Amino acid sequence: MKRLTKKRFLDICKFNKLGDLCLLDTYLNSFWPQTPSVWAAQGAPDFFKVPSSIHRINEFFGFETIRWLSEINSGLLSGTVAKGIGGTIVFDYGTPVSPVFEYQMIDEDERTLTFINASGQTEKVLKDNSFNMPMYVGWPVKDRASWREFKKRLDPSTPERYPADWKAYVLEISNLIEPVVLEVGSFYGFMREWVGSEKVSYLFYDDPGLVEEIMDTMLELEIEIIKRVSKDIKFEMASYWEDMAYKAGPLISPDMFRKFLMPRYKKLNEVLHSMGVDVIFVDSDGNLDLLIPLWLESGCNFVWPLEVAAGNDAVALRKKYGTDLIIGGNIDKRALTRGKKATKDEIMSKVPFLLEQGGYFPSIDHLVPPDIPFEVYCYYINLLREIAGLEKLQF
Repeated sequence: MKRLTKKRFLDICKFNKLGDLCLLDTYLNSFWPQTPSVWAAQGAPDFFKVPSSIHRINEFFGFETIRWLSEINSGLLSGTVAKGIGGTIVFDYGTPVSPVFEYQMIDEDERTLTFINASGQTEKVLKDNSFNMPMYVGWPVKDRASWREFKKRLDPSTPERYPADWKAYVLEISNLIEPVVLEVGSFYGFMREWVGSEKVSYLFYDDPGLVEEIMDTMLELEIEIIKRVSKDIKFEMASYWEDMAYKAGPLISPDMFRKFLMPRYKKLNEVLHSMGVDVIFVDSDGNLDLLIPLWLESGCNFVWPLEVAAGNDAVALRKKYGTDLIIGGNIDKRALTRGKKATKDEIMSKVPFLLEQGGYFPSIDHLVPPDIPFEVYCYYINLLREIAGLEKLQF
């Protein structure tokens, strides 16, 4: 696999390498867990059947490596797990709580399984499709008393939060040539996970003091983690996970963002900037039109996945924000399900322009679903390479 260097990554982010195609292998270009095995049945190599072969799959598609510090429990990818519950394999992306909650069976019937996950949420999944989005039916933070107990799991000094052999880990990371990313949590997304989407919306009005306490706890947690990590490890990008929008716009108003989130983003981003970290990534689903200017003002400058179905338009965003905004994603996953012509129409309508302007990392607008045919996905990869003047891969 082509190895991405720190300098080349930063040059793309700083608009110094116009036209450079960089397909990042983790997070931006990732698959639903069931996608590789579905593709194996459509003619992909046999190693697509093996869940642990994701690095070979990334190499197969010519993705380039970016190293997430996922062994440090600070955000979404940290502690990613697949766990067997009652004979069903369930998947969690991870959580900044440490120690994590023990998985606990709550209920089971012929079709569904209900359990407490690593974040303390109670979720229900379909047994025959457990990797799909679950239904959340319970949350760990119900009131101030439960918050006081939950807060104990957000201590930055908890030993389990860091690799046991820190010196060996530092040596490993220090020897990398590729860019390194540290997750720095969120101020809305995780609170919504712990309180519940509906209740957190009321909480801003009913108990704003508790909202501020939760956000300040996250701020203190992440600043302490950043300070500890940065003593020994240099990282090129920081990453927030928020998921604070839906198809029509943000889940909180811009005024609420300014009041509650922006001051905390600024404090955390000032720490990052003081350490020379100028690429600050935000992952949020939904329509981001009202959020992007607020993130830019707060010091965040890289957004993904820019879902097309939610009305995001990367071409319009580039024209509006110029070199202030780094862009990832915005290739409509639905187009690839409709075949090669629809795929080409989608790609040619935006990718040549975005690559030429720079500061763009192409990807499907979220995880690659299994209803995209393997043949079409291979065509998509080679079309991107052709636009960038690269040799096609032999699939």
